[in-house]
Amino acid sequence: MASFMLSGTTASKISSQLTHLRHQMGAPAIGMVLTLVVVCDESNQYDAVRAATEAAREHPSRILVAIARDPAEAIRLDAELRIGESTPGEVILLRLYGELTRHAESVVSPLLLPDTPVVAWWPGECTDRPAKDPIGLLTQRRITDARSADDPVKAIVGRARGYHPGDTDLAWTRLTPWRSLLAAAFDQPVGEVERGVVEAVPDNPSAPLLAAWLSDRLGAPVEVAESGGPGLTAVRLSTADGEIKVTRSDARLATLTRPGQPDRRVALARRPTSELLAEELRRLDPDELYETAIRHLARGVTAPQAARR
Repeated sequence: MASFMLSGTTASKISSQLTHLRHQMGAPAIGMVLTLVVVCDESNQYDAVRAATEAAREHPSRILVAIARDPAEAIRLDAELRIGESTPGEVILLRLYGELTRHAESVVSPLLLPDTPVVAWWPGECTDRPAKDPIGLLTQRRITDARSADDPVKAIVGRARGYHPGDTDLAWTRLTPWRSLLAAAFDQPVGEVERGVVEAVPDNPSAPLLAAWLSDRLGAPVEVAESGGPGLTAVRLSTADGEIKVTRSDARLATLTRPGQPDRRVALARRPTSELLAEELRRLDPDELYETAIRHLARGVTAPQAARR
């Protein structure tokens, strides 16, 4: 493991020091498959770096962490370089001061790995149009997390209106096990779905996304209702044959109920951020299912506001 601090530096000096450290460690950059740019602030950088380094065990990466500090200070760039620390790739923490806080792309761009994909992740607040962000313009994929916003549901609706191919949100990634289980519920013939409801803790951005996906796939209205949580707690789909439902009360196990079938207990645990990030890094092409769901939400077919039960 090698770690090095550079104060009042430049992108060129950082690149030279990286080359020196790699030679010192005997760890060439050719094994890295992508550049992950993490855009955050000091308050969430620790958790973000931890999640990114854990995800990089599956996807060896150069991780560039752009941390905006005080914009009122004089222009300065401080860097912390880590090689071989908990990850087969590299971690470079970039602390930007002064005018640099508004031009992070000028620091990030020279440090991107050549001829490899670039993915950006905003673990905190982000614009509704990440593809138009200066960092977003450098990337093939852009990962946001509406759950970190002050108003998560408003944030995911904003993502819907500002969607561009290559965008995704961890509110959608959290739905992967739910979508798989709901798809499995239709392995055997059931009656046509007439309507549905997704129940979740208030302000959960995954709920309107799941409702939009279900509404689009089933061609039926699906509403959002509040529950006591944690997270998503139930999906109920009414058919002529009876109710199909998935209920979860403990964030670990769920019960799948289908008309004429015995109840089935299945694992449906909430996943850590590192697993969600690793899942998104497995695909670098646009997520067509997310696009369909988010555009359905943007059209207002599924109302994002929650109706109290």
